[in-house]
Amino acid sequence: LYVSSHTAVIHDVLRNRQYHLQGHTNVISCLCVSEDRRWVATADQGPDALIIVWDSFSGIPVRTIFESHPEGGVSAIAISQDAKYLATIGAGTVQRVCVWKWTSPTEEPLCSTELRPELGYQDYVIFNPQNSFEFVSNSKTQVIFYLWGDAGLQYEAPLLSSQTFNSVVGRFSQSVFHFNNLQALTGTSAGKLVVWDAVDPRTSSKELRSKPRGMKATKVVPMQKGSLTVLKVFESCIVTGDVKGQVKFYDGQLRLLTCYSHSKVGPIRSISFSKTPPDPPDASPACCASCIASSQPFVTRNFILSTSDATVFHVATDRTNFEKVMEEAKKAVNAIACHPRRALIAVGSHCGLLKVWDYQQSTYLVSRIFTEASIQCLSYDPEGYFLAAGFTDGSVYILDAISLQSSCKEFKFSRGAVTHMSFSHNSEYLATADEKYAVTVYKRVLQNRSRCWEHLAGLHSHYKPIRSILFGVQLDSNEPRLLSLGEDRQLVEYDLNSSSKDHLVVLHRVRVEQVAVPLCLAWYPQLSTESFLLTANNCYKMKLYNTTTKMCRKTLLGPTYGSPLEKIQILPTTNATDLQKHYLAYITKDKVGLQILPVDGNPHKSSAFICHPDGVSDLASSYDGRYLFTAGGNDCTVMKWEVNLNALDAAASLGGEDLIPFYNLLDGGREGKFFRELEDYFYYAQLRSHGIDTLETRQVSTHIPLEEIPSVMRAMGFYPSEEKIEEIINEVKFSKYVDTGEQVTKIDLGDFIKLYINHRPAFGLSMKKIQRAFQVLGYDNENGDKVIDRGDLLLLLQCRGERMTENELAQCLTTLLGRRPQGGGSELDTYDSSGAAALTEEEIPAEITAEIFAADILGLPIAEPEK
Repeated sequence: LYVSSHTAVIHDVLRNRQYHLQGHTNVISCLCVSEDRRWVATADQGPDALIIVWDSFSGIPVRTIFESHPEGGVSAIAISQDAKYLATIGAGTVQRVCVWKWTSPTEEPLCSTELRPELGYQDYVIFNPQNSFEFVSNSKTQVIFYLWGDAGLQYEAPLLSSQTFNSVVGRFSQSVFHFNNLQALTGTSAGKLVVWDAVDPRTSSKELRSKPRGMKATKVVPMQKGSLTVLKVFESCIVTGDVKGQVKFYDGQLRLLTCYSHSKVGPIRSISFSKTPPDPPDASPACCASCIASSQPFVTRNFILSTSDATVFHVATDRTNFEKVMEEAKKAVNAIACHPRRALIAVGSHCGLLKVWDYQQSTYLVSRIFTEASIQCLSYDPEGYFLAAGFTDGSVYILDAISLQSSCKEFKFSRGAVTHMSFSHNSEYLATADEKYAVTVYKRVLQNRSRCWEHLAGLHSHYKPIRSILFGVQLDSNEPRLLSLGEDRQLVEYDLNSSSKDHLVVLHRVRVEQVAVPLCLAWYPQLSTESFLLTANNCYKMKLYNTTTKMCRKTLLGPTYGSPLEKIQILPTTNATDLQKHYLAYITKDKVGLQILPVDGNPHKSSAFICHPDGVSDLASSYDGRYLFTAGGNDCTVMKWEVNLNALDAAASLGGEDLIPFYNLLDGGREGKFFRELEDYFYYAQLRSHGIDTLETRQVSTHIPLEEIPSVMRAMGFYPSEEKIEEIINEVKFSKYVDTGEQVTKIDLGDFIKLYINHRPAFGLSMKKIQRAFQVLGYDNENGDKVIDRGDLLLLLQCRGERMTENELAQCLTTLLGRRPQGGGSELDTYDSSGAAALTEEEIPAEITAEIFAADILGLPIAEPEK
C-alpha cells in the first residue's frame, strides 16, 4: 500500500495489478493501517480535507469524516491496536489533536485539545499497542505523551535538550512505546535512542485512565553514527532503519540482535513486516560484522522497506535477500510522451531517469539515467523511430526510440531549460522552445550516406514564455509548417523553406489577443471546408483562427473547471465508422478532461476529473485515443486514464438539445427576468434600426442588423472593446462565407444568445480587475488608498489603449452622470459638448478610487468584498 498523489494504491506485486482507493481531492498527507491489515485510514491537507477509512478487502470507503481539521487538514494519523480509534493531528498553525471513534456515526471527535505552537510541528503519532487510551507524538524537537478518557484528552511534554545529559540529542524522527509497557523510545538524527520512563508507574486499570503517568527522559543511548529515520516495535524486538539503508534489530535492553543491509538501499522511510513467519531457515543469515549478539540464529519475518529515493525492497530474512520491487523517479516528473504506433509511454524525471513502459501490460521495458541534467520534455517522432528529450540545462538528445541510445551527439543551442518540442509530420525537422523565449530548429540531413540530425537555426521570437510549438502541413503541398505561440500574445509562423544555417525566417507574426493571455494551441480537425487553429486563453475562452489569414473566426466559452486550460490535444481516432466524431483532451491546473468537438460553448459537452491536486505538468494520449496520461510534476506520479466517450456523449445529450443548454446559462433561465429584458432590447434594437420617429407600418421580424449587436450587448451588461466588437461582427458576417460566398447581415435571437454567452466574461464583471488597474495606474493618497488624479484619468482615456476623442469622452461622462438634456431623445447622434468640463469638475472628485469609479461614475453595483 502506498500513496500516489490523492490516491492510495494497493499494489499486488506478484499479479502486477493495482487497486485504487479514490476519494480525496487533495494530496494524501498521511495514512495508517490496522493491525489485521483490514482497515486503511487516509487523510489529506488542504481545503475541505477528509479522513477516509477504507475496507482493504473490497477497496470501499466505509467511513468519511468531513471538516475534521478545517484549519488546514491532517499532518499525522494513527489507528489503535483494536482498530476502534483514530488519533489525528491537525496541520494548522495551532495544531489540534483529536481522538475519533470512527465506527460511530457522529461527526465530532471523542475528545480533542490544542497544542502550544512552541512545542513544534508534530508530524508523527502512534498508539500504545497495549493501551488504546495512550498515544505519543513528536515534532523534530519535542515528544508529547497523551492520555484520553472520561477526563478528556490530557497531554504532557517532558523536557529534553543537549544540556539534560550533556550530550547531543539530535532532531527527533519517530517514537514508539516499548513492549514492556513501562517505557517509550524516540529515534534521533544523531543516531541515538531516547529512553523515556514512567515516573509514576500504575497498575490498576482505573489508574491507567485517570491521569498521565509522567514520562521523563532517563537516558540517551548512542546506537550508531548515522541518523535513525524509522523506529518500530515488532513482537519482542526494537527495529530501526537509518539513512544508510540499514535495518537493525535489538532486544528489550537495546542489545543488537541482527542487521540487514545492502549497498543499493538508500535512506529508509518505512518498514512493514509480513503477517506470516518465514519457512524454517536452512542456515543462519549472513549479517553485518559483529552483529550477532547470541549464539542462536535470529530470524524475523520477511519485510518490505521503502526508501527516500523512491525504491521499494522486499527482504527475505532467512537468506538476507534484498529484492527490488519498485524503483521510480525520486524527483519531479514533468515529461511524458506516447509512442505514435505502439502501446509505449516514455516518462522523464528531474532526477535524470528516463523509463519506457508498455502501458497495456503495465511492464517496464527499458530505462536510461542521465546524470548531467534533469529531463523537462519528451517527444516521439510521427514514425516512432526517434525519441527527443529536452533538458533543464538547455541540451537536446535525440535517442533511438527502442534502445534509448543516442542517435547523434547531444545539441546544446538553448540557453535555458527546453520546455517544448515537436517533430514535423515527415520527421525531417525537430523544433524546440526554451524558457529564454527562443525557438530552435534541427534538421535531418544526409552525411556520409547516412541520415543524421544537425542544428539549423534559432531565433528569440517572443519576449514572454512560449506556451506552444506546433508543426502542421501546408494546405497546397506536403511541406511542413511551424508555428509558436507565446504569452506575449504573438502567434509566429516560420518559413522553413527560406531558412538557412543560423538564419530562421519569420513568415507571419500576428497578435491573437488584446487583453487575455493565450495558453495553448492545436490544429482543429477538418470539420468544415475551412481550416482552423484552436487556441485557449486564461479567460476560459477558446478561439478559432483561419490557418491562412490568422483572422479570428470564432470565440467560444471553454471548459470552466476552476482554472484555464493549460494544454490541449486532439484525441486520435481509430474508429473508421465514425470519422466525423472528434474529441479534445485537455489539462487545467489540477484536472484532466475531455471536450466534444465542434466546440460551441455548450458546457455539457465537456467533463473533467481531478488528476494531480498540486498541479499537472504534462498530458499525452495513446496512439488509438483509448487512454490519456498525466504527469504530476512534484508529486512524482504518472496516471493512466481510460477514455469513455459514450459516457461523455450521454452527458451531453442529457444536457439538452439546441438552445436549451444556453438558456440555462442565462441568469434565471428561459423564463427569467433577464431573458425577457433581452427580448425587449432585441425588439427595441429593431425599432432603432427602422428609425424611432417613423410613422410607417413596421415589419416586426426575428432578426436585428449586425450594427445593433454592440448596443444590445452593452445593454445586457457586457462591455466589449472596439477590437472585440469588430471580432464579434466579423464572426457573424463571415460565418457562411466559405460555404455560400455571401456575407451575413442580420442575426436572430437564438444566435445572439449563443454569441453573447460565448463572448461575455466567463465569470461576469469583476471588481478585482478595476482595482488591479488602479493599483498599476494610481498612487497612494494620504489615507493609503490607491487613487488616480481626475486629470490623469481623463488623459489616459484619451491617449492610451483604444483612445477616445474629447467629444466621445464628454458625451460618455455626461450620459453616465445623468446630465443629458431632457427631451434629447434616445440617440447619441446630436450632442453638444459645451458644459461637459464644468460638469466633470462638479461631479467627479479630484482623486478617484476604484470604488468611486465603479459605483459613482460607471454606476455599477459593487458586491460585498469577496472572501
